[in-house]
Amino acid sequence: MQWEIVIGLEVHTQLSTNTKIFSGASTAFGAEPNTQADAVSIALPGVLPVLNKGAVERAIKFGLATGSHIAPRSVFARKNYFYPDLPKGYQISQFDLPVVGKGELTIQVEPLSGNAKPYEKTVRITRAHLEEDAGKSLHGDFHGMTGIDLNRAGTPLLEIVSEPDMSSAAEAVAYAKALHSLVRWIGICDGNMQEGSFRCDVNVSVRKPGAELGTRREIKNLNSFKFMQQAIDYEVQWQIDTIEGGGKVHQATILFNPDTGETRAMRSKEDAHDYRYFPDPDLLPLEISPEWIEQVRATLPELPLAKQNRYVNELGLSVYDANILTASREMAEFFETALNATLSPSPSPASGRGESQAKMCANWLIGEVNAQLNRDGMEITQSAISAQKLGGILMRIADGTISNSGAKELFRTMWAEGRENIDANLSVQLPSMSFTATASIGSAIARVDQFIEDLGLKQVSDSGAIEALVDEIIAGNADKVAEYRSGKDKLFGFFVGLAMKASKGKANPAQLNDILKKKLEG
Repeated sequence: MQWEIVIGLEVHTQLSTNTKIFSGASTAFGAEPNTQADAVSIALPGVLPVLNKGAVERAIKFGLATGSHIAPRSVFARKNYFYPDLPKGYQISQFDLPVVGKGELTIQVEPLSGNAKPYEKTVRITRAHLEEDAGKSLHGDFHGMTGIDLNRAGTPLLEIVSEPDMSSAAEAVAYAKALHSLVRWIGICDGNMQEGSFRCDVNVSVRKPGAELGTRREIKNLNSFKFMQQAIDYEVQWQIDTIEGGGKVHQATILFNPDTGETRAMRSKEDAHDYRYFPDPDLLPLEISPEWIEQVRATLPELPLAKQNRYVNELGLSVYDANILTASREMAEFFETALNATLSPSPSPASGRGESQAKMCANWLIGEVNAQLNRDGMEITQSAISAQKLGGILMRIADGTISNSGAKELFRTMWAEGRENIDANLSVQLPSMSFTATASIGSAIARVDQFIEDLGLKQVSDSGAIEALVDEIIAGNADKVAEYRSGKDKLFGFFVGLAMKASKGKANPAQLNDILKKKLEG
């Protein structure tokens, strides 16, 4: 603890609009170089920017989701600097008056090492401002030269700037992950880090406890949480070693090399005054009315924290389960769709019944389904069994049609069929992500019932048949019955095993145990 680590993040979130922030050019990823660079993107003389309303609404959404101040009036500015992939010689951004002001994000931190327990922390958000992306320099495609692709120029970004509230790589990674999950949850960004839709710049400095802030160095364009953790750990140790060795840390922009695990300086770091910001004369100030804010608020989905609280308070789930089920919006909606199917034909959870079904559904999703997804290297949206079908399986467990072991066999068989369809590129029903898709729930349950019939998994629930089976076992094991009645209660499991074997595993366990206990004690 001789040193304190101080970390702040600047996260560039590419907004999910179809067109660029100041023109109608497409933002689709993967097009041939410069085929989506229109007159505005390449800064032809005389062109004028026109603000994309969808980009503004996505910024407002983020502000509402983080409890941030939404500026009634914000201004676009020109950030002046030269770079080959910035044809105008300036970037249109926001400086003094951003669209989103102060807010906060509460995160769950999992320590990266040691026996420390997870803890909760709130990170303050300084601002989130709209700006245009620059183009891309292609260094490896041309021998001895650099190519310029301006397809990305003008793509709308929301740059989210935090306060320097994080004091470890674990906290920085947790914050970045929470932010990544949130922007995907509210639908403003696809979060594809490989395509550059979510990029993090990490400002790192160290200081003696209680001292003034140290000199920061900015690690640019991290597009992997793993690399973020490695880069921060290396940079922190480098700064400490430099200072303790009598050197001085200079403000700089640095890059992380994942192959070597090291950071290296790219250029000296500019301050805000170096960019000579001034209001863009081609863009009027952005006015956001209270009515517009409320219109956007009405489009927000239930947010993760609210959903977690509802799962705990209304469905009786543990905080741990609720956190896992809300790790992504797709996971939460898969859970709710499956739960709805377990309660079919009456989607309104009856008191008690809803809680037990919710717990069973959560256990299966966190256990069996997640394990199968991990084995197959799939995401929840690629599940080989639909949420409705999973709900149908769980409903048949609850009503005694099949046993838990039978349900697992059924699940594996249905998963294999779904996987074969996916591998064969056939149409397969993926989760509808609709909590009220009653029609598809009905057909899914019918399919589950057909599998149960075909596999012969239906439990024997005829009390008369079970009684006859128990009577036969008791009659054939008189000595063991006498031992049980003399006080050897542990023999009860012996009789259960015999009965289940005789029924080929199809006897309803609850009924069997009840009848067996009465007969033995009679």
